Amino acid sequence: MKIQTRIHSVESCGTVDGPGLRYVIFTQGCLLRCLYCHNPDTWTFGNGEGKEISVDELMKDIKDYLPFLQASNGGVTVSGGEPLLHVDFLIDLFTECKKLGIHTAIDSSGGCFTRKERFIHSLDRLMEVTDLVLLDLKQIDEKKHKNLTSVSNKHILDFAHYLQEKKKPVWVRHVLVPGLTDDEEDLKRLGAFIRTLTNVEKVEILPYHQLGVYKYEALGIEYPLKGVETPADEKVRWAYNILTNSNIR
Repeated sequence: MKIQTRIHSVESCGTVDGPGLRYVIFTQGCLLRCLYCHNPDTWTFGNGEGKEISVDELMKDIKDYLPFLQASNGGVTVSGGEPLLHVDFLIDLFTECKKLGIHTAIDSSGGCFTRKERFIHSLDRLMEVTDLVLLDLKQIDEKKHKNLTSVSNKHILDFAHYLQEKKKPVWVRHVLVPGLTDDEEDLKRLGAFIRTLTNVEKVEILPYHQLGVYKYEALGIEYPLKGVETPADEKVRWAYNILTNSNIR
């Protein structure tokens, strides 16, 4: 198919972006500016950044890995950046994937979600060929969310409600950043919100890391979280227990 978009890169054997082995596509462009983002080189879109690629080119490459994906009950995940900025491209890509019986997933923050008719029409079509959404819920408090990402979280929480309306399976992801997303009351509120959703199959805590710092240096951008350390495993379990109302040690 001739429809094209711009992607940042691909990972042929991902293990953390959905079930099984995943062929992960990182799209170019994002509306959020998360302080802890480890892919600042995916932020901009439309000025020649990234690699222009077609559905046909991606499918040709995906087919080379199909035996490994199928043997592990894996599939294709589109991440970012923000994949929903490429919704029409994803419709065509996932339509081709479903012809081959490939499990499809989207890793999204919901940052570009809107109830406007044109977008919802395309998103509804995309959901028909999407098996799973990995939903990044970054901060339940709106003011703190704006400080963390530069945007409100109202439309993002509405995206969670949209996915529930569509009965689309969701894995919720929360990046645990010391001093920014690890407040106990915020975690309790976020956990309470998650428990109102009937389509959440899994909750994941992703510990903050500094693996993308070198990219800021290469881009000439000052890294905003200097001195912030990765949370200890005990703190990660503590946060998970709050979000899930469990007591895993």
